[in-house]
Amino acid sequence: MGIVISIIVGGIAGTIAGMIMKSGGGLLFNILLGIVGGFVGGFVLGLAGISFGGIIGNIVVSVIGACILIFIGKLIKKA
Repeated sequence: MGIVISIIVGGIAGTIAGMIMKSGGGLLFNILLGIVGGFVGGFVLGLAGISFGGIIGNIVVSVIGACILIFIGKLIKKA
């Protein structure tokens, strides 16, 4: 996947995850969260034997990964 598409998918996924998890990050934070979330989501779902294809599938995986990252961040912040 091209870098521009990765940034767009990351931005969309990070924004969706931020709305789901009520995270107050800005645009750059959401893009980074979505991109890193894509790696995390791909890893976690890969361990479970689940895979998605296409751009929509990448967005779904990235949203799941970003939500995991936000959840972990909130746990650390409480501690």
